[in-house]
Amino acid sequence: MKTQLLTATIVATLAATVALADKVTLVSGSTLTGTAGDFSGGKLKFTSDDLGDLTIDVKKIASLESDKMHVVRYRDMSVSSVPVTVVDGEYQVAGAALDMANVKDLDPAPEAWHGSVNFMGTVTRGNTVGESATITADVRRRWEKDRFTANGGYYYAASGDSKKDKQKTTSRFELLAQEDHFWTQKFYSYVNGKYETDRVMDLEYRWRLGLGGGYQWLENDDFGFGKVSFNQEVGLSYVGEKYEHDSDDKYGAFRYAHHLSWEIAAIENLTFAHNLEWLPQVDDWADNYIIDADAGIVYQFSANWQLIAKVEWDYKSQVSDGVKHSDLRYILGLGYTW
Repeated sequence: MKTQLLTATIVATLAATVALADKVTLVSGSTLTGTAGDFSGGKLKFTSDDLGDLTIDVKKIASLESDKMHVVRYRDMSVSSVPVTVVDGEYQVAGAALDMANVKDLDPAPEAWHGSVNFMGTVTRGNTVGESATITADVRRRWEKDRFTANGGYYYAASGDSKKDKQKTTSRFELLAQEDHFWTQKFYSYVNGKYETDRVMDLEYRWRLGLGGGYQWLENDDFGFGKVSFNQEVGLSYVGEKYEHDSDDKYGAFRYAHHLSWEIAAIENLTFAHNLEWLPQVDDWADNYIIDADAGIVYQFSANWQLIAKVEWDYKSQVSDGVKHSDLRYILGLGYTW
């Protein structure tokens, strides 16, 4: 009798375990049982009883049977926790299709600081003697209503026919920080500041403080060819600058900027980015202005390492005598991300 009771208990326990197991049926007809994890980037993390940890493309799922609660963050930044399943490659809640046009993301990562440090360096010996080094870094964080970004860099290069006649060709430092506050889903106000020096351009310093408004047209919106983010900003800045042979100057400036990021779907982990900033002096906008622009790609080849290739262009309409108006920099380097 005891043996029969023990057997019945084991069978009931096994049956309950099977009933509680999550089940994925693929479009190919294959079936997996195990434990469903989070959704991320159109994929489902799934721990199979037989195969271990897997990442499954949602579009390849014919059905997902699971009671797991998932966090849905909508475009108005509201959040709900509901059981999300998949039928024929589409997300469903309570038997109805989830309107992804109103969803910002599923199972968003916890708010945390992210950033990177990137390095590029060269050394040449022979007919030309020279060295170059570039170090750039950035940090960023996104809250429900606020966003903070900061980045900076140091650029150095020197070359010549020998060590004795080697001269600096680049010696630049810059640091920028900006805080955004979102008043609606798309509209935000900002405050920012920047400091820079460029010894080769005879720029002892240039600082500026600014405020204005921006519009987040796109934020990680998926168009099939990749996720795209794009925002534009307009505002006012107060600029102070001093060149080596000139007196210091202070003036007000208008500011226009835009920022584009495109995670290319055709090449996994490859992102294209472009930024532009234009600051014309308020009372002399046609003759005195600053333009900063860059464009490049980042390839994330592992969880914490990336390759970066970009072009940066700085232009100043009014400079000291004998100094060129623009600087063009080509950057190819290795970066650590977190």
